[in-house]
Amino acid sequence: MQRLFVGALVRAIGLSLLIAASASDTASAAQGEGSVAERIYAAAPPRLLQIRTLVADAGRQTSNGSGFLVSADGLAITNYHVVSQAALEPDTYRLEYTAADGGQGKVTLLRVDLPNDLALVRIDKKGVPFFAFNQAALEDKLAKGERLYSMGNPLDLGFTIIEGTYNGLTDHTYTDRIHFSGALNPGMSGGPAVTADGNVIGVNVATRRGGQLISFLVPARFAADLLQRASEDARSSDVKPSDIKSDVGRQLVAWRSGLYKSLGEADFRSDALGPYRVPAAQARWFNCWASTNAVDTPKPRASVNSTECSSDTSVFVASDLNIGAININHSLVKTVDLNQFQFATYLVRISQPRLSVGGPFKKWYTPERCHEDFVQAGAAPQHPPLHVVWCAQAYRQFEGLYDVSLIAVTQDQSLEALVSRLNMQAVGYDDAVALGKRFLEAVQVAK
Repeated sequence: MQRLFVGALVRAIGLSLLIAASASDTASAAQGEGSVAERIYAAAPPRLLQIRTLVADAGRQTSNGSGFLVSADGLAITNYHVVSQAALEPDTYRLEYTAADGGQGKVTLLRVDLPNDLALVRIDKKGVPFFAFNQAALEDKLAKGERLYSMGNPLDLGFTIIEGTYNGLTDHTYTDRIHFSGALNPGMSGGPAVTADGNVIGVNVATRRGGQLISFLVPARFAADLLQRASEDARSSDVKPSDIKSDVGRQLVAWRSGLYKSLGEADFRSDALGPYRVPAAQARWFNCWASTNAVDTPKPRASVNSTECSSDTSVFVASDLNIGAININHSLVKTVDLNQFQFATYLVRISQPRLSVGGPFKKWYTPERCHEDFVQAGAAPQHPPLHVVWCAQAYRQFEGLYDVSLIAVTQDQSLEALVSRLNMQAVGYDDAVALGKRFLEAVQVAK
């Protein structure tokens, strides 16, 4: 008994020493990390900015974000969404900055990169220190797990630095974004994220609500490209506000063209859903899920089993306009206790168009126009007869762009049907027609 007690005592002492050593190592590591963050932040104030959008006549801020200097002559990077009001309505809004070292002054918007949510601005300072870009980041050679330090002014509380982890580029996105495990908050948008050497790896852009420490950065190479293009263009120093607004429209049209070309090249995959085969997205930037009403209470009078694929392709244009999403939805609907008339009425109700109408959207969209008809997309019996509804609305400020909704309901059975939807935002009309035709042709009866 005594030996057991002595042995337990020895083990306890050893465990205590091990815990103490581990705590000491942890404290040393924390101290080392702290010194890195302290060193990075100590050098940041002259180079780190808060960028505010003000109502020109009132002289009061309506929004704010962050930014950082990238040249000695006052060029700085921020997010497009931080300066979007001034870009789209330059007569109503103006920009100002406050540096982390207390400096203040005017901000001039020079260029935007709409798809990557970036903007290049100039402040009224010369001979200033600035951030450099991390070369490994420009070459996509960073290793997952590397420690990062993000800076900005969250919630207008003052400049701060946040530690986090580099997790590479996110999956299932059309536009490259870095997954950053760190606590980005509103107001930090446009600030720099740097490695231990103090050089920029990315630009703060977004966080995932409902998650824990899931944030996103624009890769540094896009900011470096924007800076390079401006340095090669002699007109950058003589840009007019109207030029910026026109460029937003041009970039949106060009981005849309690339998006739908990529979607066309990926084509549709044919999936089984009950007695039908349905078109499904193959592009890597779609996320797909399934749902059912089988567990609903009270018990539904018609069963609905659905699949939905949504693209991660949204582009911020204005605070009330995010566009570019593509959605594909299929629902296999079967009667439980509905007669034919009731079932037909139910199908009409769940197959209505879902375009944005009225309210604030009148500012951006023309009224929707819809056309419906009965269509045979191919030879029977492989291709069932379809009741098709096509709705479109144009963008008022961006010529040649439309939101289109295509709904198809099979007509080959009286108490069972497939309801298929293809929703496209910011699409050219010809692209929408071509993609819609292929979509309808891909709705088939399984052999």
